[in-house]
Amino acid sequence: MQPKYPIKVQLTGNDGNAMTIMSNVGRALMRNGVLKEEVDSFYAEAMSGDYDQLLQTAMRWVEVE
Repeated sequence: MQPKYPIKVQLTGNDGNAMTIMSNVGRALMRNGVLKEEVDSFYAEAMSGDYDQLLQTAMRWVEVE
């Protein structure tokens, strides 16, 4: 399955803290011109569940490395 945005975000080898992951993905989206409303949708979806939900959401939105 292809992510929503073809933006690569390095998550492996970095801090695995949930807030760090959300921040890294959110910043990558904004740097690539994604509208604030869309980034806010990512945050809402990412925070709607547990840590596993966060990782799955990140993988649906961007290319996770």
